[in-house]
Amino acid sequence: MITEQSTVELERLKAVLLSADELKLAASILYQSYYDDPLFMEIFRAEKPDYEQRLRAAIREELNTFWQAQQPMVGLFLGEQLYGVACVIEPDSGIGAGRLWHWRLKMLLTAGYVSTKQLLDKEQKIHAAMPAERYHMLAFIAVLPKQQHLGLGHYLIHAVDSIVDKDQSSAGIGVFVTLDKYRAFFADDKYQVVSELAFNTVKGSLMFRPRQQLSK
Repeated sequence: MITEQSTVELERLKAVLLSADELKLAASILYQSYYDDPLFMEIFRAEKPDYEQRLRAAIREELNTFWQAQQPMVGLFLGEQLYGVACVIEPDSGIGAGRLWHWRLKMLLTAGYVSTKQLLDKEQKIHAAMPAERYHMLAFIAVLPKQQHLGLGHYLIHAVDSIVDKDQSSAGIGVFVTLDKYRAFFADDKYQVVSELAFNTVKGSLMFRPRQQLSK
């Protein structure tokens, strides 16, 4: 475990793209972090007894889709231990608001019709509210619950920034946020609220960070 005294260990952190063998660990971190997210609880119907099963299946399917589409999945490592993960959708990825047909089929089988439709509706609504045509989207970002509040999330989001800022075809990156504490986190990284959106009973902020010009 990282402690306040382990500054030296923090300096050994590295952010690298995940390999196929690490997707299962990434899925576990995302599940722990998004289990009580209001939007996921709404979409996957947390009141139902099979909520955990459907959420796990949906996260696994999302990661498999990202991998097959060669989208950036950044892992935050200390040695061999995975502490955090961030998943980014690039412009023209093919897995944005439209979604690939095979993803729809697999998601229908794992998460069910209602959840799949709500996920697609969410993405279409977000896409329509974005202030740009070509942009990245931060689909997931999570740090192990026991390792939170140590600055690891900022380390991870800066790794995402570097991916976006290097892509001159992108206007920036968006994220949909439902909790106040995460609005503050993203605001610290130059994200700005561009729209307030509602999905059934869940309200949140669509935030956008313009691509920064890299210094020469």
